[in-house]
Amino acid sequence: MNRYPMFSPQLLVSFVAVAETSSFTRAADRVSLSQSTVSQQVRRLEELLGKALFERTSHEVRLTEEGIKLLGYARRIIALNEEAHDALTGPWRDGVLRLGMPEDFTVPTVDLLAAFKREHPHLRLDVTSGLSPDLHRAYLQEELDLVLVKQRRVHLPRAARPEPLLWLDSQEHPAIEQSPVPLAVFPVNGLYREELCQTLDGLGMRWRVSYSGAGLAAIAAASAAGLGVSLLPASCRLPGHRVLGAAEHLPPVDDFELALFYRDTAPAVALDLAERLIAFCGLSR
Repeated sequence: MNRYPMFSPQLLVSFVAVAETSSFTRAADRVSLSQSTVSQQVRRLEELLGKALFERTSHEVRLTEEGIKLLGYARRIIALNEEAHDALTGPWRDGVLRLGMPEDFTVPTVDLLAAFKREHPHLRLDVTSGLSPDLHRAYLQEELDLVLVKQRRVHLPRAARPEPLLWLDSQEHPAIEQSPVPLAVFPVNGLYREELCQTLDGLGMRWRVSYSGAGLAAIAAASAAGLGVSLLPASCRLPGHRVLGAAEHLPPVDDFELALFYRDTAPAVALDLAERLIAFCGLSR
């Protein structure tokens, strides 16, 4: 016996439409229902939860705190419903394969992924790029089937290779000589940021974040231009970079790796893609 009431996907579709359009009228147009029907569906959802999902005034419709919490779950439930339908009745008779990878691997792998997709025309391949910690978290929550991530050697992957890091600064406009030292880093909880900040703290150096971005290429360009010291993979070194190290009392960072994860229950098509990624990235088991 299920202890929880089941969410109706149709109610969630109307809820998401109102949340994204901030209007019951525009939401009704989007889902091809009358405004009164959309209002009734949202009200039924609120009665089911016993919480108000929207703050309604004569001028606007805004999500409540509970509505904000529900929105992410609603989108995921709708997406899973669509995936299940496609896998069973749609053109994707070979199922859905969800791949996650860091932003800097999306461009180099496009030809590999395109060739793979041509060989599996009845497979729906969904590719997501993002920060490695977010991708690995999504994999653990079973929102992704296969992930290529950069990580400190803590989780045991299927295959991996070392990912050497370099302390990078600008040749023409060195940031290391400033006080506090400006940094070009990923957002909070982003890869390499904690290592960089903790190292400078350990050296008693004052620092500040002068550039924060989610894109590896953008951070590399920022540090080469003089916006801040950064800690990045050696492959990101640009002609305008100066490599820092022992002279600045900065230690080598050699415990990161590029790692591939997939499950024991992965279907043959996922194993096929995994083998191609292992060969392309030079990973070892």
